[in-house]
Amino acid sequence: MPAKLPVICLVASYLMVYCSSCFASQESLRFDRYGGVVGDSVPTAGWFRPARQEGRWWLIDPDGHLFLSLGVNNVSYTPDIIQGTDRSPYREAAAEKYGDREAWAKAVVGRLRGWGFNTIGAWSDDLAWRQQMPYTVILHLAEQVKWPAGSTFPDVFDPAYERAALGAARRTCRPLADDPWLVGYFTDNELRWGPDWRSSQTLFAESLALGDDAPGRQAVLRFLAGRYATIASLNEAWGTQYADFAEIGRTPQPDAHLPQTDEDGFLRLIAERYFDVAERAIRAVDDHHMILGCRFAGYAPRPVLEAMRGHVDLVSVNHYDVSPPVALLHEVTEVTGRPVMITEFSYRGRDSGLPNTRGAGVVVDTQRDRAEHFANYVEELMALPNVVGYHWFEHADEPAEGRFDGENSNYGLVTIQDRPYRVLVETMARVNRAVFTVAASAPVKPPSPAPE
Repeated sequence: MPAKLPVICLVASYLMVYCSSCFASQESLRFDRYGGVVGDSVPTAGWFRPARQEGRWWLIDPDGHLFLSLGVNNVSYTPDIIQGTDRSPYREAAAEKYGDREAWAKAVVGRLRGWGFNTIGAWSDDLAWRQQMPYTVILHLAEQVKWPAGSTFPDVFDPAYERAALGAARRTCRPLADDPWLVGYFTDNELRWGPDWRSSQTLFAESLALGDDAPGRQAVLRFLAGRYATIASLNEAWGTQYADFAEIGRTPQPDAHLPQTDEDGFLRLIAERYFDVAERAIRAVDDHHMILGCRFAGYAPRPVLEAMRGHVDLVSVNHYDVSPPVALLHEVTEVTGRPVMITEFSYRGRDSGLPNTRGAGVVVDTQRDRAEHFANYVEELMALPNVVGYHWFEHADEPAEGRFDGENSNYGLVTIQDRPYRVLVETMARVNRAVFTVAASAPVKPPSPAPE
């Protein structure tokens, strides 16, 4: 379980009074050093944490003030290398403009503050972390071990995976454990939890296809033996003719019909293992900071949400579309009992001169269209009472020649020469500064109790 948050009796009265008074006028807001709204502070442990009042979720910053995380991803001196080369056009431009990384970090983070952002998002330069702006860290736990051949997901049942996750936490989390500017840790980015563009197979089928001695395959067989007790019972339910459990998945069964409840049950099991390992690895070295989830790739199967309940402090979702995924975001909080944050969204403009032929999301005609899409998305998103922030993808454009995976799109707040898209960032500044008022004034209703 995540470190338990203390029961703070003053939170309810503070939020109720503060939301109805100070948030009534945007001009009346003052912000503390973290970007939270200054007012009568609530008791705080000195770390970012979630809190809820009458259905509205917030983050509380280390000074005890209301906070919403408004971030930008990939604030990096070397954000992209041209595919097949060692060249980073943005780094070349930044070196010429600023002279060195330290000067770059100070200038760029100051510029982001001027645009109303208050968080350094995933994949950002560690020098950007040190500029006294709240920041997030992505651990990439799934990448700490070699995946089985042909797999699209790590074998999380392998003891080597657990050791690797703990090693990653020791290297990354332990040195940051006492830093109040750290918002929290993302465990991974866009893991494949079901059939998608990466594979049509379920994780159940992929795990069954592992080698006979693979811990993941053995976990499937134990799961099935626990559900059916005898191979005859399984054969009756599946329409198969297996001689024993060890034969499952090894011989063709053309008339088989696998019950969805079995696939969902194992998906819940594999997700429980993933989130449990991640939580225990982080908490072994850092009891303070939030666990921010695994950055779902626009979808989150219900069994996975059920499994992560109790293991994360909030749920992160990457999403590229015109409007927020309202139904999904409601389901996330209903099932997990946790708030949610959009950790990637963006729009690309044809007038940027970039190809925009590779990459997720909507392509629009102009930078003004990008700005209008941003404003509309944020207004709708922050009216949702369970949303505690959003992170834009990303700081600088991708190279026209394509980055490591060929993406070549206009995602940036700035060009690859570090020139801001003025209409976009001016709109962002205005929207970001109004977000606290939008969030506080949105109607809320008491949330449905989450399942035990």
